[in-house]
Amino acid sequence: MPSTLAALLFLGLSLSQGTSTQKQSLSKPVIWAKPSFMIPEGKLAIIWCQGTHGAAEYQLHFEGGLSAFKRPKSPGMSNRVKFPIPSMTSQTAGQYRCFYRSGELWSEPSDPLDLVVTGLYDTPTLSVQPRPEVISGEKVTFRCRLETATSTFFLLKEGRSSRPQRRYGNIQAEFPMGPVSTAHRGTYRCFGSYNTHAWSFPSEPVKLLVKGDAGDTTFAPTEHTSSDHWDSYMLTTETRFQEDPVLWDHNAQNLLRIGLVFLVLVALVWLPVEDWLHRKKSQERASRASSQECRRFRAQSPGETTERCSGHRQRELTKHFDHGRNMRISTLCEDPSGCSERKDICKENKSMVGGGRQKS
Repeated sequence: MPSTLAALLFLGLSLSQGTSTQKQSLSKPVIWAKPSFMIPEGKLAIIWCQGTHGAAEYQLHFEGGLSAFKRPKSPGMSNRVKFPIPSMTSQTAGQYRCFYRSGELWSEPSDPLDLVVTGLYDTPTLSVQPRPEVISGEKVTFRCRLETATSTFFLLKEGRSSRPQRRYGNIQAEFPMGPVSTAHRGTYRCFGSYNTHAWSFPSEPVKLLVKGDAGDTTFAPTEHTSSDHWDSYMLTTETRFQEDPVLWDHNAQNLLRIGLVFLVLVALVWLPVEDWLHRKKSQERASRASSQECRRFRAQSPGETTERCSGHRQRELTKHFDHGRNMRISTLCEDPSGCSERKDICKENKSMVGGGRQKS
């Protein structure tokens, strides 16, 4: 039993320790930029980091190194903080991640945020072939050209939060698309770049109009294409964020620990009970075996019954003589099976007493 108990205790402690070491960090926060991940040179950019309520500190890392840290100003806003960049430059453009701390635990890093600065090179030109008005099912190709030599081109659709398409070329790049559908309707712009995070000015917008089913005779795009809604220095795409990101719940670890403690307590109670039941059964088996042995011996040697059955606590025969007038033999036996021959013994002793009287 002690070895079993020790094994259970060791297992419980090991599981608890394993859970504790496995979950030494909180789930990752959410990071996004305002007004967009693309910021014109010299303009204000704000990086937001959202963790959980009760977070005590946030850290912003830039290109793998610590850039800034901040503590929430009020408990009501402890689940998010902002890191402003007053003037966007090629030095502040790059990949950002953020972390947050709750108690003694630090979160996992957020997904990367690629912050881009625009307006560093000349303006490219964008065209679409074979024409900007097509029928659903046709194929089109966008061509972005920048006379100043570049190595990379990007094509983006207005209002979309997906990543831009990337192509490589010296002075131009093509972006094939199709078969197109009404979902491809919209306004497109392109950028040229020498650096992944430093882009040129945006091209003039190109509207792709796609005719739908046979009954649809219009080429009107489904999205608003007014230039008023597209700043010449930035896109209106935004990275969506979650109000309450999925975070690791501390209660899960606490419940697991409580369950392990409960199992250990059950083991502490059950093992002594099991040992007591085992001992009781062993004693009962030993008692039955002894009783059977006594009966077998009586059947083989009746004259030695008293001596052999002493293990059953047969008391001695006592003789009382009252001036030769009376004789009483009293035999007390706690095991009736051990005194089954009591009457014969009494008769034998009476005859012995009677013989003694005659002799006297």
